Amino acid sequence: MNDQDLKLKIKRIAVEHFNTHGYHGTTIRNIANEVGCSLPMVYYYYKSKKDLFHEIIKKDYFDMLGRESRRLKAVGIIDFYTEFLLNVMNMSDYDKKVYRLGIKVYLSFDGDEELLRIMEEWEASIVFRHYTLILPHLKDSVHAEAKVRVLIHLIENIIERMIVKNQYVSEKEIREELSIIMG
Repeated sequence: MNDQDLKLKIKRIAVEHFNTHGYHGTTIRNIANEVGCSLPMVYYYYKSKKDLFHEIIKKDYFDMLGRESRRLKAVGIIDFYTEFLLNVMNMSDYDKKVYRLGIKVYLSFDGDEELLRIMEEWEASIVFRHYTLILPHLKDSVHAEAKVRVLIHLIENIIERMIVKNQYVSEKEIREELSIIMG
């Protein structure tokens, strides 16, 4: 196994462990045992458990969000958000687990102050992005900022159902809920 393959395997096993046992319940020793490599080999790639977890969130989580947003081709705003949510529901198991870890950090269940700060900065940036996207599509721009916040909460709720609770959400249901907000 080459270096990149081993590093990727360590990260994949770590994602499994962080999802199953949480940040504090996961040990580098258990990851190394499951990977089938020595403890020093894991530390060769990652200085600490924190370093490994940070790479998963800072790199994999945000790379996945960027990749998903670049995939969107829809023109209509309801189509745009529906496509995004359906893409999230159909992500690979690995991406879903990384997304779940991101949600846990966002909700302050796992991670640390640095990751929480990064998540809060990201959240602040998406409010303006959503506002810019939907403002031209609102029939009534009264309470536009409140509608954006409600839209974000709806999207977060649907993603929580799909990713955290592993529930199926139909396209029809997504469209109906988005239509209520979009008027």
